[in-house]
Amino acid sequence: MSAEELFEQERAYFLPVYRRLPIVVERAQGCWLFDSQGRRYLDFLAGIATLALGHAHPRLLEAMVQQLQRYAHVSNYFVVPAQVELARWLRQVTGLQRVFFANSGAEAMEAALKLARRWGWMHGREQIWGFSGGFHGRTYGALSLMDRPLYREGMGPYLPQIGTLPYNDPEALERALDERTCAVVLECIQGEGGVVEASPEFLSTLEQLRHRYGFLLIVDEVQTGLGRTGAWLAVQHYGIIPDVIVLAKALGGGLPLGAIVAGEHLAQVWGTGMHGSTFGGNPVACAAGVVLMEELASGLLEHARQVGYMLRSRLEELAQRFPEHIRQVRGRGLLLGIVLGGQAEHFRDALLGEGVVVGISGPDVLRILPPLIVSAEEVDFFCAALERVLQRMC
Repeated sequence: MSAEELFEQERAYFLPVYRRLPIVVERAQGCWLFDSQGRRYLDFLAGIATLALGHAHPRLLEAMVQQLQRYAHVSNYFVVPAQVELARWLRQVTGLQRVFFANSGAEAMEAALKLARRWGWMHGREQIWGFSGGFHGRTYGALSLMDRPLYREGMGPYLPQIGTLPYNDPEALERALDERTCAVVLECIQGEGGVVEASPEFLSTLEQLRHRYGFLLIVDEVQTGLGRTGAWLAVQHYGIIPDVIVLAKALGGGLPLGAIVAGEHLAQVWGTGMHGSTFGGNPVACAAGVVLMEELASGLLEHARQVGYMLRSRLEELAQRFPEHIRQVRGRGLLLGIVLGGQAEHFRDALLGEGVVVGISGPDVLRILPPLIVSAEEVDFFCAALERVLQRMC
């Protein structure tokens, strides 16, 4: 079937919620995609921060095949060794003790909200706060934490006693948070919100209020976790230990997998049967997750930190040379945002023409999310392509 026929059938068969890129991926290897016409593209989107080890990583493939040969699924009526091993890793790197596996970031966030609601019911608290510009998924609990009309308009009503506060506004925290607060849901770096980092003053105020009033802190690390910012977790850059951490994306090595990791003080909030998931913690996905953790611990974390620093330095040089187009470079590690004066989609499409796939975050931010295995040579390729696009724009 030709690419034209595929796109024609895609338009006829699916609900129109995706803007597909105009290529058909035939295969992928490392940091590269290859289309049906034989052209290659440098993948600086990585499945939206999912493919930390890139495409077709040999150790991932081996672990997946070996687990498939044993069994693909048995349900959570059984103890699954790959689940236990991955949970051991998550306990080790987060410093928290209790794990629940889900299928996605949105589902993991729902689990975190349910855990917080149950804890709040036990302690006479109901109010849960998220922040403006945040993104936590597209389910009703997640949407209730968000304020963007594109995702919310015409889809309410939303969950009661859940709302949003201005991001990076310490005074708003002082006004809103008190002894009635059940939980606060935080992204230390808002990926979908434009790669915006929480300010030290904002985080300091939040921590002070948390210790004063005793509410739960839920940190969404779906996009920022597991090496993406050059640390195991973005929250570790700030010295904060949350009550609950929400993970997904990179966790399953490209397969659907999410998780929450909670402190021991929340271990008895749920009892048997109060929550669950048929596919949560799929054995094949967990086997892939173990490989990811081993690779991160064996030098990939440091590699991501060093290459991220190099990439940001190169982008800041381009910003100095093309200030009329690049207004700011922000983010950490290999989660970077190039702030433009608008036309993010135009830049994204122009880079695609140069053989590079990137994401966008709103109308004026290019979101840069390469696999953590990205090499210095591939950074050079990306920066050269971006420079050619910027030169044409002048």
